[in-house]
Parts: sequence; C-alpha cells; structure tokens
Amino acid sequence: MTADAHATRTVEQLLSVLDLDAAQARTTEDIFTGRSHPMPSGRIYGGQVLAQSLLAAERTLPEDRAVHSMHGYFLRPGDAAQGITIAVDRIHDGRSFSTRRSQAYQNGVPIFSMIASFQDEDPGVEHATPMPDGVPEPESLLPDEKRVEGLPPGTASMLTDRAADVRHVDSPLFLPSDDERVPHQGVWMRMRAPLPDDPRIHRAALAYLSDMTIQESILRAHGIYWALPGLKVASLDHAMWWHRPARVDDWLLYVQESPNARGGRGLAQGRIYTREGLLVASVAQEIMVRVPETP
Repeated sequence: MTADAHATRTVEQLLSVLDLDAAQARTTEDIFTGRSHPMPSGRIYGGQVLAQSLLAAERTLPEDRAVHSMHGYFLRPGDAAQGITIAVDRIHDGRSFSTRRSQAYQNGVPIFSMIASFQDEDPGVEHATPMPDGVPEPESLLPDEKRVEGLPPGTASMLTDRAADVRHVDSPLFLPSDDERVPHQGVWMRMRAPLPDDPRIHRAALAYLSDMTIQESILRAHGIYWALPGLKVASLDHAMWWHRPARVDDWLLYVQESPNARGGRGLAQGRIYTREGLLVASVAQEIMVRVPETP
C-alpha cells in the first residue's frame, strides 16, 4: 500500500467512526449510536467520544448554528471493542443560542457527559492572542512515527495508523528525552488526507485532535514520558472554545502549557492556530497523573 493510500485509509476509518446512526427518540432525548477505533490499550481514545458527542448534538440543530463551547467530564474508561450510545437532551433553543447535553453510554452506564453551547454567526468586537514567533515550519519536522524507535509494537502501529499527522516541535514524549524540563510545548497537526467540506466535520475533527498531546505539557515539566513503567494518566475533564472556522486537513499549530500540577492532578491549557496565525480554538484539560515511586 502506498503512503497516500494508507493516509486516505486512516482518514476514511475516522470518518466512519464519526458517521453516527440515528435511533428512535427516547422521551425528550435523541439517541445515536456509533463505533470505536481499535486501541492498543483497549480503552476508547477520549478525543473520539468528544467528537462523537459533539456531532450527535449538532445533528439536533440547524447547520448554521455552530458550536462555540463545550465542557465535558470523562466518567469511566470506555471499551474500544464495544459500540457507543449517545443521548442528546435539547436543553434550550433561543433566538441566537442553543444548549445541548450529550451523554455517551456503554453497558447502560455513562462514560462521558458534556454540555455544549451553539450560536448563530454574529458580528461583534474581535481580538486574539497572537501566535508565538519563531516556530519551525511543519515541513522541517519529521512525523512523530519517524522520530521514535523501540516502542512496543502496538504503540508504534497506533502512531502509524492514526488519522492525524502529528509533529512535535521538540522531541516526542514516548521515550526518555534530553530536552529541557519545561511546562510547555508546540505541536503541528493535520489530518493525513482531505476531509469533506462539511464545517461540522471539521469542528468535530478539531475536538478529536484537541485531546491529542495536550497532557504532555504537564509530563514534560517533570521529565515524564509515556512509556515510563507504572505511569498512570487519565483525562478527568475537557473544555473547548471554538473561535474561528478552520480546515483540519490544513496544518494547525497547537501551543500548550501547564500552569499547575498538584495532588495527583495537572492542568493543561492550549491554543490552536492556523498556519497564517489565526487563533482557531482554546482548550483546557485536567488529568490524573500518578508517577511510580523511585526506589
């Protein structure tokens, strides 16, 4: 299989995961079902259920009313071998704004719960934090899967088979690194092949990518890497604000930093920019991080 064919196949697999099936409405809720990516850990990737929950909510709204913010909690680990049921509650519809609650279920219990707000396009004041200067262009960086050796086969194949081309400005954090221990990093990312022109797909795909690597600003500050034996990391919650439209099959810069870590938890914040420097979205996530004790 050629590289282009492989890239197209990975994106087609992602689009199939985001293609939800509508089920019969249950009381005041709209019900959708979906499938999951296979994962080496057997757990559902958080960005997947974020994107699916968002798309389910958007399916209950007019196409011109777009998401501008979401706040969600990861309640239980999801099983990637099972399907997902998503219930959407139409909380409010106003003249300019709508609110939806989406809950993703497996085996009858919720694994993820989110509330999202949607708005019609409106004029108003505008400003944005500028993109950092001096960031290397993505073409000058190798894809992550070509910068690491010695990973377990499952992890290595996950990097190769994911739909996103991800390129760390500094060293990827899969294995130990000599990089400076700092609570920030930059990552270029884009889908490996073109997506449909539907803006809802691009907003959902951006949510999908927003959960990828943001935890690393916490880990990088302490010299922690993903393959560290005994390391336990779990996302607790996720918040996201969409500021401007963007295509997710074009290069985006994800600037990440961690302002705090304490009590087995760390907070990470991120800003996503187009290559031209437009601020597309802001992200915040808190994680549980447990590091094995050194003898």
